[in-house]
Amino acid sequence: MAENDTALRTVAHNVRTARLRAGLSLEELSRRAQVSKGALAALEKAQGNPNLATLVRLADTLGISVPTLMQGPPEGRTVRIASPEEIEPLWTGEHGGQARLMLVIAGAAPVEVWRWRLHPGEDYPSQPHQAGVVETVSVTTGQMILVLDGVEHTVTAGQSATFNGDSPHTYRGAGTGPCNLIMTVHLPPGPA
Repeated sequence: MAENDTALRTVAHNVRTARLRAGLSLEELSRRAQVSKGALAALEKAQGNPNLATLVRLADTLGISVPTLMQGPPEGRTVRIASPEEIEPLWTGEHGGQARLMLVIAGAAPVEVWRWRLHPGEDYPSQPHQAGVVETVSVTTGQMILVLDGVEHTVTAGQSATFNGDSPHTYRGAGTGPCNLIMTVHLPPGPA
């Protein structure tokens, strides 16, 4: 529970800092990100429980990555080993699917590394990301359907797909059992 409180305080600080740096009022960020002003005000006070879609909309509107919203101060030159059981899911599907942000590779153009599990018929629809975002999915077991611009693409175990994330897209579990995949999100270089 303490880890969740710390994470929420970190997100609250980072959202407020990015909003002020961008010169946006609560009202303007609320309007642009399509997040209620009340929810945004609560988030900046480290209250509530923002979902993944809210964090993505805020990050995209602020021109930063979701991990940037979630990361605290740099830890120096250390090795970080991430186990799924140590990281809370940022999305949980109706059939028990999950998405966990495992690692972030910092730098001028950050990369997010996600571990996903989708059950047959389970969907995760995503709004378009900022221009320049590229997503890659690599299915390790099972089968999924990637829906991009309304066109379905089947991706099976051992296959990978990459696409520009600046249009609506959906991940859908397919086949007869769970689909496990690794997703990377390659973000464009941020402002210098």
